[in-house]
Amino acid sequence: MPISDSELAALLREVKTVAVLGANDRPGRPVDRVGRYLLAAGYTVIPVHPARAGVWGLTTYRSLAEIPVPVDLVDLFRAAEHCPAHAAEVLKLPARPRCFWMQEGIASPQARALLDDSMLVVEDRCLMVEHARLRGNAHG
Repeated sequence: MPISDSELAALLREVKTVAVLGANDRPGRPVDRVGRYLLAAGYTVIPVHPARAGVWGLTTYRSLAEIPVPVDLVDLFRAAEHCPAHAAEVLKLPARPRCFWMQEGIASPQARALLDDSMLVVEDRCLMVEHARLRGNAHG
């Protein structure tokens, strides 16, 4: 079932910690723009990438399982074929996130099926665009 604007706005108000899976701070990349936007909006951003270190000057973890604190939202910048494996990874976390968010252009019926009953799943929407649209300058 699609999420309503009021539900999405409430989620974005309540979320404090965002894990960005596929984090990359190379200028011009969509993930770089979104990550920097989330930081400026006041979110605690935790970059996750198996090979990159120090993304956005922050401690970068190789996997979601290595993050030492609970996260509220997992924001995926990975191709759709990788999403089911990441959904399975999320289900193994000691504290489950509230939301599994697949960025614009990414949708995975398999990931949705794995997670649908345990958390909110958002597909094919840009977190930055939705935040700007629903929260505007009311950052964080």
